[in-house]
Amino acid sequence: MRVVQFRQPGHPADVLSCINQPVPQPAHGEVRVRMLAAPINPSDLMFIRGRYTLQASCPAIPGFEGVGIVEHSGGDLRGRLFQGRRVVVLSRTGGTWAEQTVVPSAQVIPVSRSLSDEQAATFFVNPATAWVMTQEVLRVPQGQWLVQTAAGSALGRMIVRLGQRVGFRSLCVVRRESSAEELRALGADCVVVFNEAEDDPGQLTETLRQIVGESGVGYAVDAVGGRTGSAVIRSLGRGARMLAFGTLSGEPLQFSPRTLMTVGSSVEGFWLGNFLADKGLLFRLGLVRRLTSLIRAGVLDSEIAGSWKPDQVAVAVRAAEDSSINGKCLLRFDTN
Repeated sequence: MRVVQFRQPGHPADVLSCINQPVPQPAHGEVRVRMLAAPINPSDLMFIRGRYTLQASCPAIPGFEGVGIVEHSGGDLRGRLFQGRRVVVLSRTGGTWAEQTVVPSAQVIPVSRSLSDEQAATFFVNPATAWVMTQEVLRVPQGQWLVQTAAGSALGRMIVRLGQRVGFRSLCVVRRESSAEELRALGADCVVVFNEAEDDPGQLTETLRQIVGESGVGYAVDAVGGRTGSAVIRSLGRGARMLAFGTLSGEPLQFSPRTLMTVGSSVEGFWLGNFLADKGLLFRLGLVRRLTSLIRAGVLDSEIAGSWKPDQVAVAVRAAEDSSINGKCLLRFDTN
């Protein structure tokens, strides 16, 4: 079988290769999935570079999500129930960039036939993150502001559409005016342009407070860290909550503890894999039904930029990192 792997961390286009490996066999509690498609997400690229929360044990196969068919079960009840069914895969350790992958049966969930392979492949990382952060963890009330950084991303645009659907207001922070124009056209309630390499973080804090009012920001999600995320923290009001779920800047958050102490605000880390690990099958199935409905309605659907074969992985990852290309780039394993 063909797999995409890297033998050492580095620039994805340089260190990834497509090789042949024996088909793996699942142990008890595992299933083997014949992969159909898998997206190239920012978390995958950070993993390959050695900058992700999870460090690779090289040689390693990337890929934290995708869609495929369960072909063989290691013997547990859940695995036997899923055998022969198309499932979405959310692998906590990677491995979906392969024609066959073995994962715990708890990390696969059957997906509706109403979704294309492309939408099923991108089912979890972005749509589930958008829903879970805003509706399950923060529970942003209708009419309240939600500040989000890196809002021009695919996930950011999903959160804007979700806000329109459920009633919270989107205050988006982006680096470029071109991204701001796209979000305004999408229906974002307010967009602020801030380039942390050039602009004053203090001004960003003040601007956010001016927009939401003297009481300060109540809810925020940050994918950037560094000066951008730190400025958002300083805009938080009494009892506010911020979820830190990314480190796109590569820099740590920096703020005085008194920033949180004086207003009783909090900053929490969020990782979808950890959240779902604590949830049972009934919750996951309910989440899948809700996400399926929202994807079909165009709220949490993913724009697809294109798809490539595994031996074209270098071209695919370059496209995924090209800021001029909108949409998800996929690896397809169901083609010769």
